[in-house]
Amino acid sequence: MITTQKSNAILFLGDSQSPLLHWLAEQESNLIQTSDKITADFIKTNNIQCIISYGYRHIIKRDVLDILPSNVFNLHISLLPWNRGADPNFWSFIDNTPKGVTIHHIDEGVDTGDIIAQQEVTFTSAKETLTSSYQLLQQTIEALFKLHWPSLKKGVGQRKAQVGKGTSHRVGDKAALAHLLTEGWNTPVTVLERHAKKAQKK
Repeated sequence: MITTQKSNAILFLGDSQSPLLHWLAEQESNLIQTSDKITADFIKTNNIQCIISYGYRHIIKRDVLDILPSNVFNLHISLLPWNRGADPNFWSFIDNTPKGVTIHHIDEGVDTGDIIAQQEVTFTSAKETLTSSYQLLQQTIEALFKLHWPSLKKGVGQRKAQVGKGTSHRVGDKAALAHLLTEGWNTPVTVLERHAKKAQKK
């Protein structure tokens, strides 16, 4: 955990090696990082004023959200409402859904909160693997966050409700299609796109 002064602190939930965390550390003097589960007591004790979730593996509970009703943000590498939940990059090719990134408010659902900012991403499939496409999505959402961080910090960012049913997946959903990952995360996305086309014809 990275911990600085405990006064109006910003909490980063995610990987301690994240490039975005290190960028934030250069911008903000009061920054705390953890990938562990957090509680309402943790938020109060550390005087947290804002939470940024990026690749965080735990659900943020209602009692935490009640403390900071408008200052809990998530960075998700899909174009919500498409591909909520786990493995959004993988499912965007399997389901042939729009691709992109979203910064959104966190509510009690999984990736269902109001949208703050989005950016669509287009891939040249013949050149992409799951790894390279993931990296581009990460770069895109980090750049988008940097652009919007001043307004997010001030609490003046726009918000709009998600429109449409979209799609959602759990961690275990990928198991039935694991055989497609012939080269692990270096599998070309064309492999997944071919599967999607076959599924549509059935």
